[in-house]
Amino acid sequence: MTLISSAKNPVATLLLAHGAGAPMDSPFMESLAAALADRGIQVVRFEFPYMQRRREEQRKFPPNRAPQLLEAFARQVASVERSGLPLWVGGKSMGGRMASMLAAEGASEIDGVVAFGYPFHPPGKPENTRTEHLASLAVPMLICQGERDPFGKPEEVKGYSLDEGIRVQWLEGGDHDFKPLKRSGRTQQQLIEEAASRVLAFMQRESEA
Repeated sequence: MTLISSAKNPVATLLLAHGAGAPMDSPFMESLAAALADRGIQVVRFEFPYMQRRREEQRKFPPNRAPQLLEAFARQVASVERSGLPLWVGGKSMGGRMASMLAAEGASEIDGVVAFGYPFHPPGKPENTRTEHLASLAVPMLICQGERDPFGKPEEVKGYSLDEGIRVQWLEGGDHDFKPLKRSGRTQQQLIEEAASRVLAFMQRESEA
């Protein structure tokens, strides 16, 4: 099952995966898909096998291992309707990481990657980085990251060896789900909208490169 958020005069298709704990129709994913579609990016959401099983059996199951997640993602890439548009892959947290790993394997169908809240390392364990494959990525990648994200903050990320085609866009005051501090005067929805605008600008820049 997939969810499609159609866009008027779309500039690209984004195959979007969910994070480890929430499904493809979580409030965050719903808001993000709508914001992207409003900007001309057609969004196709899908669920990994373990999340489909959660939905069917109404019980919690842990995420599949990486090889299974990548296999499921690759099947979606092979079957998605591109409509002649550039195909980007991406996701929230774990979904974004899987998208980047799939691109690093050299899938020729993929034109770029977008990650929302990339899990650079587990919270509280900055030494356990998940960045090795990001040192040499064959396609451009945009990472939209909250400044307060415990999975990777600015002072940590600036020390990583990332491919020159990867750009990190920091969302002021946002956490892993782009929720800012109340005193900032901003809302989660505003940061989601900002991220969506950054994605469109990045895709347009890369299409002109």
